[in-house]
Amino acid sequence: MKTRTIELHYDLISPFAHVLLARLGELPGDVTVKPVPVLLGAILNHWGQRGPAEISAKRLHTYRQSIFLGKQHGVEMRFPPRHPFSPLKAQRLMAGADADLDTVRRGFDFVFSQGRAPDTDEEIAAFAEAVGIPLELAADDRAKAALRANTDRAIERGVFGVPSLVCASGSGHEVFWGVDAFDMLLAWLDDEALFEREPYRHLDDVTIGIARK
Repeated sequence: MKTRTIELHYDLISPFAHVLLARLGELPGDVTVKPVPVLLGAILNHWGQRGPAEISAKRLHTYRQSIFLGKQHGVEMRFPPRHPFSPLKAQRLMAGADADLDTVRRGFDFVFSQGRAPDTDEEIAAFAEAVGIPLELAADDRAKAALRANTDRAIERGVFGVPSLVCASGSGHEVFWGVDAFDMLLAWLDDEALFEREPYRHLDDVTIGIARK
């Protein structure tokens, strides 16, 4: 049976990525998932956006929503004492080790199950031990380059947030952003011509009526 590969672009800062990991078992049997660590901050900067936790009126709502969605999918969550936090060193560890899904799950468990922010010397050392990656990779030039390359490639492919699932398609690729897009992803995997028909087909022709600066 031919397999299809989906790239999961993630940043350990995202509680919604933690929830999404719990839904991967719902994917069809011919689908494999390759985790790709990226830096959300660089992606947001490129597209001129702010993260939901950076908007004061949206912050608490975002935290509540992620915990609510987690409960719906059997994920008990505990936020770290600081959020947003700097995920840079932790993401370098993941990129440098080319972390597999089990390792990624351990990383998210550290942050959103144990409620720990890997942004101090003590906690990044504990994080490295928890995920089974040598701490030295956090300062490794190849790990830094890998994380930058992952992020640049994600931007080139139209990734604008995390978690994003990028799937190859006949016309190139499709990007499914957020855990709330997972059901749409399942529908598309069942019918990869879904967006080529109405009521989706005409959406590419919708023009921008007003643009804010």
